[in-house]
Amino acid sequence: MTTDGNWQRHYHSSSSAQTQAFAAQLGTILEAGDLLVLSGELGAGKTTFTQGLGEGLGVRPGIISPTFVLVRVHPNLADGPRPGGPDLVHVDAYRLASAAEIDDIDLENTMDSAVTVVEWGQDRVEHLAASRLEIHLQRAGGGEAADPRVWDFDPEDDDEPREIWLTAIGPRWESGRGREHLEALNFNETLAPRTVAEGPE
Repeated sequence: MTTDGNWQRHYHSSSSAQTQAFAAQLGTILEAGDLLVLSGELGAGKTTFTQGLGEGLGVRPGIISPTFVLVRVHPNLADGPRPGGPDLVHVDAYRLASAAEIDDIDLENTMDSAVTVVEWGQDRVEHLAASRLEIHLQRAGGGEAADPRVWDFDPEDDDEPREIWLTAIGPRWESGRGREHLEALNFNETLAPRTVAEGPE
């Protein structure tokens, strides 16, 4: 299924553990240079998702939202599931207003050697790479959004269901091994309550 020429899938997660399990599976197919852009309301599960990615990538555990430091680097573990694999660079762009401010934190220095995950990165980081995965997380059933006055610096630990939209953009994912890996992902795919074509709000 594609949306506006891009590959997209819609998944339903019933718990934070399922969200992490899906992200861990995605993490196993990621390579150095991959860019992931995470979006969703405060408390939607972006940090929970990144924790799962870290597990799949085999990087140092202890992932929390880097809200107050902007960037955290989690190195690959030599005794982990992917020894010699890429590090994880975890960015929180919540307080960054533009692409120019993103450039000020010099992500270009690690883009080629790491997997870069940017929370709140929509409309800020697309210039960093020709390809990207966009992950939108949303509380299922239209639950109350988290208080916007509260910083999202702790891992989200509630088990409300989540809807997850995965959109692959750019040549890395259009064909070949990248597309094959995406197609092979198998995690409780569903078209309810929305169809893929409708996408996230």
